[in-house]
Amino acid sequence: MSAAANASDPVGIFDSGIGGLSVVDAIVHLLPKERLVYFGDTARIPYGTKSPDTIREYSAQITRFLLDQGCKAIVVACNTASAPALSYLRAQWPEVPIVGMEPAVKPGAQATKTGKVGVLATRGTLQSERYATLMTRFASHIQVLEDPCIGLVERIEQEQFESPETEALLRSIMQPMLENGVDTFVLGCTHYPFVEPLIRRIAGDQVAIINPAPAVARQLERMLQERNLISPALEGKHAFYASKPTPFLETFAAGLLSPGTYTVQYHTLS
Repeated sequence: MSAAANASDPVGIFDSGIGGLSVVDAIVHLLPKERLVYFGDTARIPYGTKSPDTIREYSAQITRFLLDQGCKAIVVACNTASAPALSYLRAQWPEVPIVGMEPAVKPGAQATKTGKVGVLATRGTLQSERYATLMTRFASHIQVLEDPCIGLVERIEQEQFESPETEALLRSIMQPMLENGVDTFVLGCTHYPFVEPLIRRIAGDQVAIINPAPAVARQLERMLQERNLISPALEGKHAFYASKPTPFLETFAAGLLSPGTYTVQYHTLS
């Protein structure tokens, strides 16, 4: 960690778009005294169709931007970016605590009673080495049904959280899994908690839905505690950035935070 870092410095969080705001929500509730700087790469979404090398390049650009804002830690609030980029970022900035995402395969395997788990994720996550390792370690004794949820991230970015088209897409994905006996769904993309009420409506109350965002917030808390970097008080404003104008950023911040405690700006990376 840089010698200049101190507890009052902000935490940087980034995602390919608005999905990482589900992680922001979890962090604000667990660590309300931490100041956050969020970057959503809305101009270059989706990441799921990009090559691993491209995702690493984008992730490094954004991490550098967040560190330039004085961030003391980085949260990669994107499963698709974490898979190819997390180890790379940690190697580039070994002094910076960096928290990543991974599909909650282990808790999913622990939660299922039928032995059948549905993983909703992007193609990039499902095809990653990180995901394959999780499957080998924690899911060898259960049946996992997967779907890359093509088009779902784009609908969420368009704020179609409850639209008939989004519901139809989710039903086409989930119904075959439910008919096959799936009793647990893992949300393997930070965008998907925004349609969790719709997922719940389709799945029913008896099905477990696992959102990894709270676990990521707890891991951030542990890393900050280990380095004596827990903020004693909220100093300054939260900052939300996007690489392309996104009205939902303002809507989300206004719904989560008090007036005057945040700014929303647009910033293009090159």
